[in-house]
Amino acid sequence: MGPLAVTRLLVLVSLTVALDNGLLRTPPMGWMAWERFRCDVDCKDDPENCISKVSKVRLCSLSSRFPGGIAKLARYVHDRGLKLGIYADMGYLTCMGFPGTTLDKIEIDAQTFASWGVDYLKFDGCNSNPVEQMLGYPLMSKALNATGRPMVYSCSWPVYMGGLPPSVNYSLLGEICHLWRNYDDIQDSWDSVQGIINWFSNNQDDLQPAAGPGRWNDPDMLIIGNFGLSVDQARSQMALWAIMAAPLIMSNDLRNLDNSARAILQNKVAIAINQDPLGIQGRRLLQEKSRVQVYWRPLSHSASSLVFLSLRTDMPFLYHCSLDKLNYEAGNYEAYDVFTDSTVTGLNVTTEFTVSINPSGVVMWYVYPRSSQADTVHRRVSESRVHPAGPDHRSVL
Repeated sequence: MGPLAVTRLLVLVSLTVALDNGLLRTPPMGWMAWERFRCDVDCKDDPENCISKVSKVRLCSLSSRFPGGIAKLARYVHDRGLKLGIYADMGYLTCMGFPGTTLDKIEIDAQTFASWGVDYLKFDGCNSNPVEQMLGYPLMSKALNATGRPMVYSCSWPVYMGGLPPSVNYSLLGEICHLWRNYDDIQDSWDSVQGIINWFSNNQDDLQPAAGPGRWNDPDMLIIGNFGLSVDQARSQMALWAIMAAPLIMSNDLRNLDNSARAILQNKVAIAINQDPLGIQGRRLLQEKSRVQVYWRPLSHSASSLVFLSLRTDMPFLYHCSLDKLNYEAGNYEAYDVFTDSTVTGLNVTTEFTVSINPSGVVMWYVYPRSSQADTVHRRVSESRVHPAGPDHRSVL
């Protein structure tokens, strides 16, 4: 699905290790080259954007690009507290025409990745047929486990099968893969982001039960900080990816991010919601005629998150709602507004509140019981301003 080459690199800033097979008890977070840099890989004229190459027998790095090899690069990355990922393809060629991994090379390629110190494999499926995919994806899982090195395994198998049951067996995927691509590649545009959100929401009854600790749906990369999204749209992508318990893997130029993109990508409460240890993927609750959608995700400590998304294109919209309408149990609540750093008090299930949502923007709340003595996420990461709720309350201030 849009590879650079058989050794496209990903640098992951967070991989959570647990028991059983061990990895990705929360969604992975990191950075990937593809959406932002594509095949801009001229290492002589643009040495910061290099890829490696394969031989006919064993994967190897091109010495002019990586004089010390991929293993040396992995040590460099590991010394900085990060993890190294790599790209390969189940097929005779990758999507961009570089040598791929055929069935007879799966075991040796897995051993090569382990010997290099790779932590994460994205395994695409261009130029392979359904039978090869049916055999190859489980075989690579087995081969990776046999190396003895813990490696995250990202599968693109579902997208080649249409993304949905009965063609896709998500029970099997959860046994062999840590995460999987279900749908089209993301592009640098709001239309692309919106299309992905709609597809996942429209098919949530099939997709949501498949996700959980160690097994995640992957709606593709965060494109925040590139050219195609406004600030409001960037917040929308961050909020929906957090609600969906999606991998937070950026594809952007980290050297040139502006302050607004950095603030969105580094929003600690949005990240904490995404990384909630319950690992339950959120759902769309409402789809209004006003083109406002409401999403909900249950969180640990009896908390939850709400996202109010406007798909309008005209002007800010005042959306009126109550927690009762969203099926909350009776009680008193507070809500922390993730992007305005303010707290809404005095909420109960019958309280009517109003949120002002910018076109193609969101209001994102972290909601928790008022009586809860739990160490709530926002109190750990942020000082908040308090505003009483009322019929005319707007959480975007």
